[in-house]
Amino acid sequence: MVKMSLDPVQVMSGQVKELKVATSSNGDSRGSWEEKEEFDQDHLASPPSQNQHITTALPSLVHMEYTSKVTGRRARKVEGGVFFPKPENAVTVAVSSRVLFRTEREQKALETVNARLRELYPQSEELFDIVLVTYNHAHVGIRLINTINHHNLFIERFCMTGGSSPIGYLKAWHTNLYLSADSEKVREALAEGIAAATMFMPEKLTEVSESQLRVAFDGDAVLFSDESERIFKAHGLDKFFEHEKDNEDTLLDHGPLKGFLEALGKLQKKFYAKGQRLDCPIRTYLVTARSAASSGIRALKTLRAWGLEIDEALFLAGAPKGPMLEKIRPHIYFDDQMFHVEGAAEMGTIAAHVPYGIAQKHNPKQKTSVAK
Repeated sequence: MVKMSLDPVQVMSGQVKELKVATSSNGDSRGSWEEKEEFDQDHLASPPSQNQHITTALPSLVHMEYTSKVTGRRARKVEGGVFFPKPENAVTVAVSSRVLFRTEREQKALETVNARLRELYPQSEELFDIVLVTYNHAHVGIRLINTINHHNLFIERFCMTGGSSPIGYLKAWHTNLYLSADSEKVREALAEGIAAATMFMPEKLTEVSESQLRVAFDGDAVLFSDESERIFKAHGLDKFFEHEKDNEDTLLDHGPLKGFLEALGKLQKKFYAKGQRLDCPIRTYLVTARSAASSGIRALKTLRAWGLEIDEALFLAGAPKGPMLEKIRPHIYFDDQMFHVEGAAEMGTIAAHVPYGIAQKHNPKQKTSVAK
């Protein structure tokens, strides 16, 4: 029997081998890959008698996932099985399959937060929950499950649409954030009022914290509306400063990712309530091109009026964001301008483009996500 490394690209393209369940030296069942037959579509569609080894393997795999990985993390044990948070109570992050297998570090950071929350609030359903949303047909579900188990990911909720747009399901999942490599689907989600961004992966990733989830946001057209940015694009920097000074006490309207910051803040406050403010496993950052004295105060007043706390605020006054992000080492950074997304990626940061606001009209030709 030949063991093979399980590559997600091979799995999704059907270049994977037959799964059998063997017995290890301690009597436990384990899944191994045997170089024999491919899991192609015709093979999966064969009569049950020809595929008995596939169907009998799945219960063991699911059982192992529940007992060794899920318990005490995203789900909790209850009488008769396990319990998952209701979508309306969880902080739900929906991801496409092309994003899922390239963000293992980020998913493990979410699970670290969940483990800490379970220790403090054993009965709470306010946890991170990841939903896989994919165009794939249901018959590739076995491949997805096998790959997820191999990578030790904690994904139990799937939405396989068979080629149809998945956007309609995002509201049903009470999605707090949708991440995809497809910029058109991201725009479609934003048009429906769902926080969404297109993922861009750097060629070389920087090291990130394993014990603290770090999320960095741009301000205008991300947390806030693009109102001020429109003034800058139309009339220049001097008019922008004048506008911000005249409207210092006027709150900015909300941007597409305000709700996601609210969801993060809600989880942070659960740690604060237990005296763990300094040891909170979630940390948020505002990284903005605004300058502090001339235009930053309006942003801070808006966040305060919303009841939102940002752990760190960096007002760069037009300086490059990449070097700051290199020091922060966030798990993800959100920005509405590709120039800053590319700068973040050059420094090894996973960046997500939010295609919202006036900046998109000034950059009509967007690059394709490298996560595709």
